[in-house]
Amino acid sequence: MTSHLPSVTITGIGSVSPHGPLAGLIPLSPLEPTAISAWATPGPRRAFLVPPFRPADVVPGVKTRRLDRLSVWALIASALAIKDAEIDLSQVDRSRVAVVFATAFGCVELTEAFYLSAAANGWNGTDPITFPETLASAPTSHVAMFHSLRGPNITVSNKYFSGESAMIQAAGLLRHGQADLAIVLAGDALARTLYSWYEEADLLSPACYNLDRTPEADGFIPSEGVAALVMESSACGDVHSKAHSEARSRTRSYARMSSGRWAAGGQPAEIIGRMLGGSDPRLIICSGNGAPCANSPTAGLAREIVGEGAIVIPAQSFAQGLAGTGALFHLILGLSSMPSSKPGSSSASGQALLLGTARDNGFAAMLLELP
Repeated sequence: MTSHLPSVTITGIGSVSPHGPLAGLIPLSPLEPTAISAWATPGPRRAFLVPPFRPADVVPGVKTRRLDRLSVWALIASALAIKDAEIDLSQVDRSRVAVVFATAFGCVELTEAFYLSAAANGWNGTDPITFPETLASAPTSHVAMFHSLRGPNITVSNKYFSGESAMIQAAGLLRHGQADLAIVLAGDALARTLYSWYEEADLLSPACYNLDRTPEADGFIPSEGVAALVMESSACGDVHSKAHSEARSRTRSYARMSSGRWAAGGQPAEIIGRMLGGSDPRLIICSGNGAPCANSPTAGLAREIVGEGAIVIPAQSFAQGLAGTGALFHLILGLSSMPSSKPGSSSASGQALLLGTARDNGFAAMLLELP
């Protein structure tokens, strides 16, 4: 990504998470897993679950009948992000607004119901109305239809770093003039089959089986939810009126994305080093993804890139349980800024190198400039 391309800023955040539906940053407040009651379990089982709420109470006029929970959350999170960005869609050319959605497992709840019905009743006994909601791209379509957005519509799935990949994809659309605004979403829902798979694979923390407060230790506590970002290009083309463009230029920015890279293989440290172009990130934020953050593969990669002086921020309460899928934007929702440690610097702004989980099958990384 070269310097002559327009900058991309994050101007709005919305989420539906175990903290409930929220516009803006998720607060750093304590969060405890809750007992699973949606399906029968052989004993106590816990997870970080989205609390029940009425979607129409949050976004008036939204219709959610027959939708998978993931699609419902995507509608709510996108509306909250647009509200947080203070965007009036009536002033926007909606054919220039992209929707990019990231998920590891898609609409797993209704997919589970569809296949269980097929197993019990045969293919002729399944509900054909349920089938469209088994598609991983269903949430993206619902968001576009609800907001009447006619720009690029993309669904990506890279498991551990789906969310970061979606952001990089959206930034490419914005920088190369294929869209002027992008609604970027990421998330997954927790269903019986998915939880059972985690359990059979021995990936869960002992805290999942104990209703008393228990350290996570090895393994992780599953979670669910959807996060949404509004990303905007500095080159708005004809999408806004002059007055609206001037108003958007004064909009609060959570961060500016200066570069990003996703790769399915290769040498992450070397590739990210070239991407940074000699810049010196002051803040490293990483996710635990089921392992202690300081000892995770992502933290090791961060130190390899910028040295032992890297500041590794462990997963906070808002990020707990978001491991496993790696799809939620817990990194973005927890953005913070730190004063530079360089002598003579008094600025509170900084840079954050956000790394998706580093695995043998690839990585994602972004350089964000924080206000």
